[in-house]
Amino acid sequence: MTHSNINTWIKTPCGRAKYAELAQNPGLLARLRLSWFVIIAALRDWSLDNPDEVEGSAER
Repeated sequence: MTHSNINTWIKTPCGRAKYAELAQNPGLLARLRLSWFVIIAALRDWSLDNPDEVEGSAER
């Protein structure tokens, strides 16, 4: 997933920071942990507004 694409799923600043940290780790177990994190974070952030979209709509 690209960085901008993942921001549509993970919406909190702390979640995005944790994603960046986990994405840097090499190896199979690191990729499995990253996948698990993305699934859980996306479920938790599902009902939240995307801060990138909220800021963009206020400027129009």
